[in-house]
Amino acid sequence: MTEFFMKKFALTKKGAQDMITAIASVTISNIALMFPVGLLYSFTENYLNRDITADKTKGYIIMSILCLFIIYITNFWQYNATFFATYRESGKRRINLAEKLRKLPLSFFGKRDLADLTSAIMSDCAAVEHAGSHQIPQYYGSMLSTIIICICLFCFNYKMALAAVWVIPVALVIALTSKKVQNIFSRKQVKAKVELNEGVQEFIETARDLKSCNAENDYLKGLFGKVDAAEKCAIGAELGIAIFIVTAQLILKLGIGTVAVAGSALLIKGEIDTIRFFAFLLAASRLYEPMSATLINIGAVNALQVNTDRMNNVNEYPEQTGTTEFSPSGYDIEFKNIGFSYEDGKTVLRDVSFTAKQGEVTALVGASGGGKTTLSRLAARFWDIEKGKITVGGEDISKIDPETLMSVYSIVFQNVTLFNNTVKENIRIGKKDASNEEIYAAARLANCDEFVLKLPNGYDTVIGENGSKLSGGERQRLSIARAFLKDSPIILLDEASASLDVENETAIQSAISKLIENKTVIVIAHRMRTVLGADKIVVLSDGIVKECGTPDELLEQNGVFANMVRTQTESESWTI
Repeated sequence: MTEFFMKKFALTKKGAQDMITAIASVTISNIALMFPVGLLYSFTENYLNRDITADKTKGYIIMSILCLFIIYITNFWQYNATFFATYRESGKRRINLAEKLRKLPLSFFGKRDLADLTSAIMSDCAAVEHAGSHQIPQYYGSMLSTIIICICLFCFNYKMALAAVWVIPVALVIALTSKKVQNIFSRKQVKAKVELNEGVQEFIETARDLKSCNAENDYLKGLFGKVDAAEKCAIGAELGIAIFIVTAQLILKLGIGTVAVAGSALLIKGEIDTIRFFAFLLAASRLYEPMSATLINIGAVNALQVNTDRMNNVNEYPEQTGTTEFSPSGYDIEFKNIGFSYEDGKTVLRDVSFTAKQGEVTALVGASGGGKTTLSRLAARFWDIEKGKITVGGEDISKIDPETLMSVYSIVFQNVTLFNNTVKENIRIGKKDASNEEIYAAARLANCDEFVLKLPNGYDTVIGENGSKLSGGERQRLSIARAFLKDSPIILLDEASASLDVENETAIQSAISKLIENKTVIVIAHRMRTVLGADKIVVLSDGIVKECGTPDELLEQNGVFANMVRTQTESESWTI
């Protein structure tokens, strides 16, 4: 039972156990609401038979108070079991999803966009949270309590019970047949919402470019179309559910009519008395109330399947794992016959072999799309290779825990990510326990002092979302300062100087030369002047190693690298 709820509603083990408790509380709470019906039946029977004494009256008063107390206790239990437990589980669910995402390979993120993942963590979790507190326990609890009450009614009088109960399975069949239709509508609705979120997010991120190209109106027309599509899908989903649920509820209402007709016939025949007829009418009215809510909840629980499937897709995605024991013999990175593709049939790298040695700078150069950035990511195990082997100090990185492996890497990405915090704290990300003096030293190495000291509060200046208050070159230098602060034995620089002017690029190269002593450095760059000082150059083209050697050796070969140097040197003399 626990595993069923864990799978069906994307719950933790504790959450599934709490869900079972919540269902039990709803069941008992619904049954408790039938106690006053039994008490009223008993009182009415005694009253009509003129069998009311002072002691019995006192007993009925005590029983009434006891009924109210039981109803209060069961409702209080139900409230705590459904709401409080659900909110605790919701918090755990979001944390677990975030933890899961942290452990997934980047190949997963390449298949899912940001809006989709945001929707899974926010919208899908919110949908399951609401269902967990308002619908799922009520659905299963109402079903169980109805079955128990129906059994009691059959024991009381099977003919009257049959007249009251026949509508329930008919209504349930109608409601349950809506599941496939609801799933179709729900998938369309979720898809439309994700597309709308993507459109809004893209508009916010590209507003400057759209405005500069006078393309705002055209883009907004498409965005408004997505709004209309999301609205139509929402209306369609509600209508698709309503057709079945409203029909089922109409059938359920017929139950009171059949109880009245059947009871009248049996009353005329003398098979039941007036009191029993009256009791069944009361019981039927109470019987259909939780069932009516159940029919509505069936629709909600069915629609929830799409949300839970999306979360289960994240939870069940295989993680990158490995041992935390990592004792490499040095930090040479060796690539042996590497083969890799992001998608089936689209090879990015094939049979790539070379060694980036410790204490040297290895530069990866080549045309865009040749596999340079991919190779650097594979070196840090952001993706797992399909063929060959990558070793660090002789250790196969595919067998090392990704977080353990990352402890020996400092990386400067081409696209810098900064946080809406101070300059100091953005640099400190490279080393959580770094002192202010260490941060300042790393910043000076990255040539950050020049602009940081001009900011209103220096290193305590808040730089805005993703460093919006800084220029591209300034943001890049902060990213480089992080890598310097981490001071890891392996450094990956992906176009680290792409946003820097010539003067700052020279300063950064000078800083890097101080930093790389006894370290393994892999540099990706398009500027030939950046890599001419490297110890080894690997030229990648169409996913293979075209040339490999020192700058002087490759220039003497007069091959691909020499041609790149000539072309870029000629371009520097171009004028407009």
